[in-house]
Amino acid sequence: MEFLGTAQTASYCGPKKACGISTLPPVAPAPVSQGCYPPYYLPGYRYLNSWRPSLFYKVSNTQTCLDEGATCRSALRPPTTLPAVRSALFCRYRPHDWDQSNQLQIHTAEASRLWANQLMGDSMRLMQNKDQLTRQMQEGTCRNLGQRLSDIGFWKSELSYELERLLNENHSLDEVKRRLECAAEELNCPLQVALECLYQREKRIGIDLVHDNVEKNLIQEVDLLKCCQEQMRKLAQRIDIQMRDNRDAQHVLERDREDKNSAEFIDEKCLNLRNTSDCISFFHGVEKIDGTISVPETWAKFSNDNIRHSQNMQANSIQLREEAQNLFNVLLDQMWKQFTSTNLAFNARIAEVTDVKNKLQMELAKTLQEIFQTENTITLLERSIMAKESPLKVAQTRLERRTQRPSVELCRDMPQFKLVNEVFTINDTVQTLKLRLRETQDTQQLLVMTKCRLEHELAMKANTLCIDKKCMGMRKTFPSTPCLGICP
Repeated sequence: MEFLGTAQTASYCGPKKACGISTLPPVAPAPVSQGCYPPYYLPGYRYLNSWRPSLFYKVSNTQTCLDEGATCRSALRPPTTLPAVRSALFCRYRPHDWDQSNQLQIHTAEASRLWANQLMGDSMRLMQNKDQLTRQMQEGTCRNLGQRLSDIGFWKSELSYELERLLNENHSLDEVKRRLECAAEELNCPLQVALECLYQREKRIGIDLVHDNVEKNLIQEVDLLKCCQEQMRKLAQRIDIQMRDNRDAQHVLERDREDKNSAEFIDEKCLNLRNTSDCISFFHGVEKIDGTISVPETWAKFSNDNIRHSQNMQANSIQLREEAQNLFNVLLDQMWKQFTSTNLAFNARIAEVTDVKNKLQMELAKTLQEIFQTENTITLLERSIMAKESPLKVAQTRLERRTQRPSVELCRDMPQFKLVNEVFTINDTVQTLKLRLRETQDTQQLLVMTKCRLEHELAMKANTLCIDKKCMGMRKTFPSTPCLGICP
């Protein structure tokens, strides 16, 4: 049982411990200020239980051992119950212990104050350095954001310029496609004219239904017009496919530009943020999240590839437009040459048929004249035959009357001989005239048949001329100059 009123931590309450000569622990040197400072602890307070005051009493016990000599003798623990006289003779501490403790407290306070001043200076320098580092990093971030905005603006302007060029090229390609389609539709008119000419020329009659140069040229013209239509439509289909590719490239550019606009808007808001902005807040752990999918090189390459793809589409479009223009020139030149050749064949055929018709008309006129003369000859022959009847009657009457002479008077005298000869001669003359009359009548029939044939031929030639002239009238609707492909 312990004596009441005795401090538990007094030196005489326990056995004395042997200890060597020791001095007060030196003040720990101040740590060197670095970029990252370790946590600060007061000397002797590094652990959680270092606040206990027994530490200072232990220090005092160590100092008393220094005053008693080089060695300390072991002593037994005094009895728990001490006499009153002996209790009055023993003191808890000596004055030297008290002075040493006060000096220790003063030195400790001075060391703590020195350490606190040094730590405050280091803290001020640390705060200044960190403030300067923060400002520099923030300014660097602003510069980087500004540079990023400049890069975004550059690529956005490039995309806008390329998109405008692509839109213009697509519009030009659409115009070429519309011209091709209009040209193919406009070729239906001359094609129908050529087919109508072939159909009308089938109405020719007889020998005029001939496979002449006009028909050959018309067939060539129909084939050429159909071939031109097919080539124009095929090229229009290729242009339509190219326009779809251009629209795909346009959508890629527009989407890229919209993404650039969104990124520019976000980076501008980030650039305009200040420490005094109202919309700033903590987002813990956001720096650990990496949601990026590209680096500046791949980011620039993406837009560059889009622009190159657009340029390739424009090059293909320009090539198609040049091909379309060359096709226009070649086809229009061929069609115009064929149209001119067909018209020349028509004109030559019309002139040829007109010449033949004029010759037939002359022959018909001559035939009519000959028929008229033949009819006059027939009339004269008939009159001549009729005129021979009276002399024949006279001669025969004379012979008949002379047969009535009596006996020997029936003499074959010269009158008898002449009369017989006259009758034979008149009969022969009548037969000759009748034969000539029949021949003349046959000739008349032949001339009449010739007249009918000539009239039929003239009718056929007139029909042919009418058809060819009608075809030439229809062919006047074909353009007088190569203006196909120019749609209103």
